[in-house]
Amino acid sequence: MMMRKKGFISLLTSMVFAMIIVPAGTALGNPTNPTNPTNPPQLKTVLTTGLGHSLFLKADDTLWAWGDANFGQFGTGPGQNSSAVAVQNTLVQNIIDVSAGNEHHNLALRSDGIVFAWGTNGVGQLGDGTTYINRNNPVQVNNLTDVIDVEAGFYHSLALKSDGTVWAWGSNGYGELGDGTTTNRSTPVQVSGLSNIVSISTKSYHSLAIKSDGTVWAWGYNSTSQLGDGTTTNRSTPVQVSGLSNVSYVSAGDTHSLAIKSDGTVWAWGNNTDGQFGDGTTTSHTTPVQIPGLSNVKVVEADEQHSFAIKNDGTLWAWGYNDFGQLGDGTTGSTYLSPVQVAGISGVTAVSASGTFTVAQKSDGTVWAWGHNYWRELGDGTRTDRYTPVQVTGL
Repeated sequence: MMMRKKGFISLLTSMVFAMIIVPAGTALGNPTNPTNPTNPPQLKTVLTTGLGHSLFLKADDTLWAWGDANFGQFGTGPGQNSSAVAVQNTLVQNIIDVSAGNEHHNLALRSDGIVFAWGTNGVGQLGDGTTYINRNNPVQVNNLTDVIDVEAGFYHSLALKSDGTVWAWGSNGYGELGDGTTTNRSTPVQVSGLSNIVSISTKSYHSLAIKSDGTVWAWGYNSTSQLGDGTTTNRSTPVQVSGLSNVSYVSAGDTHSLAIKSDGTVWAWGNNTDGQFGDGTTTSHTTPVQIPGLSNVKVVEADEQHSFAIKNDGTLWAWGYNDFGQLGDGTTGSTYLSPVQVAGISGVTAVSASGTFTVAQKSDGTVWAWGHNYWRELGDGTRTDRYTPVQVTGL
């Protein structure tokens, strides 16, 4: 669900945020003397998808949403209905990074390093110290400052701070908070043993992090070896992904993971039963393998049973399961074991995949979507499934 510009960057330890504390439950207004946005382009997410909705951060830093709003996913207050066209969230301002979780909760990072959350909160994934209290309005995540990136998972959340540490909260049944326990947390705890982190990714029950030396570390659920350590053992503290170095970008899917090396090659590990590696097989691997035929890649996006890659030339490529036309090649029901080009779209700068639909941004700032549309998640004003990209309206 989340498009990440995760570049291999030097650690941003010199960043300084204005720490402006807003009481939990307060809507986001204009902060007093906000700092200039300090998270770099590599960490800024502009387009992100949840289970049935999408969020888009426009160039003017206004936040827009469309699709399913039955669980407060828009964060626009009580009474918001689902929408088949994009609507603006006027309660959040000065936002520089967003992330939509896979179970109806969202995170937003303000330019002063403060994090806000809204939506469902069954196990404390909003980080405001409560559980089972859903929020239609954004609330501040407790005891968390100096954040430069946020990631929302299935029922948990992650934040990367400017000192290179990672913090987590919410569900922890598989060790996905990385604190050495399986205890749920309604406020942030530090992920154990991680330092000098420059990039994070999560989507389901496992997480990935890139260190400043280009190595990748993983923790959480590992039933299909999505942690890449050669085992199927869940990990409540981070372990190193075997054999990977010089990594510039990672994406944690549901049961598989993807990485880009600095040479533009793509690597995959975990579950491959639906061709989500794109290596021409359905053979799964417990450690990373290179995807043949993919080069000059700058962005990858792993989801449930399929994957995407943006090449340096702005073309978008997809592979894996295609039951709802989410690969965007004009077909449905097929499984592609090797990458196919998404039809009729070029100049792609961002992509975000949900299990059944996909959204992408072009270099002209327009947003396009395809796949399943029952919850109006394509934002084209209809509930008609689309097998090739259609433009999101209302932006």
